[in-house]
Amino acid sequence: MENPAKTDSSGFFAVVRRITAAWAILGGVVLILVVSVNMFSVIGGLFASPFPGDFELTQMGIAISVFAFLPYCQVTGANVTADIFTSAASARTIAFLTFLGAVIALLFSGILLWRMFYGMLDQKEFDYTTAILSIPQWLAYVPILISLALLALAAVATLLTEAETMRSGGDHV
Repeated sequence: MENPAKTDSSGFFAVVRRITAAWAILGGVVLILVVSVNMFSVIGGLFASPFPGDFELTQMGIAISVFAFLPYCQVTGANVTADIFTSAASARTIAFLTFLGAVIALLFSGILLWRMFYGMLDQKEFDYTTAILSIPQWLAYVPILISLALLALAAVATLLTEAETMRSGGDHV
């Protein structure tokens, strides 16, 4: 049986799951736009009119997309795991390992949020822009920072859920 906190449609975990799902969908839209720009550039290149700045847009768009998927992967348990090592483990052991992974995700997101915030401020202060389209580079940091904040929120939701599973003895997994 799955943990009730993960299936309850009104609890904190469910709210975090809905928010991260919506954010991941936006990341998917950005990814589709990146693919469209690249398709247009390749097709346009056949007719001597490629899309200017396609590399810049791809670089920024892929970074934004990848970070947008991280919170959803955390909250749904879609991160890469080595199930071969836990196939015979108890529900409590799996909950502990998931809890430990959530602690690492929380630390990881906190450190990256802190450092990337200052990176964004530096990009803005020194007015760095892309070479062809002159897009301010700090703009790409904004959705990435939101993604990292959502990753921290997703890690907290996972921590609470798995702590409850460990406390209950793993009966709810």
